[in-house]
Amino acid sequence: MSTSSSKKPKLVLSLKHVNKDYLLDGVTIEALDDINLNINSGELVAIVGPSGSGKSTLMHIMGLLDRQSSGVVELDGQDISSITEAQAAYLRNKYIGFIFQQFNLLSRTSSLENVMLPTIYNGGGSQAKQKAIKILTDLGLGDRLKNYPNQLSGGQQQRVAIARALINDPKIIFADEPTGNLDSKSGQEVIAILKNLHKEGRTIVIVTHDRELAKVTDRVINIFDGKITKDTGTAR
Repeated sequence: MSTSSSKKPKLVLSLKHVNKDYLLDGVTIEALDDINLNINSGELVAIVGPSGSGKSTLMHIMGLLDRQSSGVVELDGQDISSITEAQAAYLRNKYIGFIFQQFNLLSRTSSLENVMLPTIYNGGGSQAKQKAIKILTDLGLGDRLKNYPNQLSGGQQQRVAIARALINDPKIIFADEPTGNLDSKSGQEVIAILKNLHKEGRTIVIVTHDRELAKVTDRVINIFDGKITKDTGTAR
């Protein structure tokens, strides 16, 4: 008789024999070399590697911001290896949330409006606005709804970016060096937020060169010269 503890984890993202090549000044550069990787629902994962290791390229392919040269990518059970740019944009908006090192907030747009941007595809409206207000309030920014990015600290800007990543209830959140531009106190606050989101059942992949940041995750994937050199495995 099967029990809930023996249930197979739900697969959110799968990469099979993925390669990525770039042509630079007539020379082929192999950015990713035969990547095989599964991300399960509810995991908190760090992808760690030095600059130039291929970790950002890997995140861009997993997040549908770039295409692999060969291999198969599956998102929520769908083979998305050959989708159009329009389909990729739709799937990014529906399934994926991004948190970037540079925050990537629109400078002439308020905190609330920045968070609501991903809902434009869905029609936005009052329901989306109320949801954005709740998320910002939960992140301690209820009194900063009308502030522009230049009126916020770095830590506050990153919390706005986190709220934006959450607004469409994504299946997976990618955090690219999320503490890289923050002081230590703000960085610790962002790490605490990510850990709480994981406790809520969110699937989070942190891309970083910071091994201290990687220590807060359940699983660490090391990448070097475009290859996965170590994977501590899926948490059980």
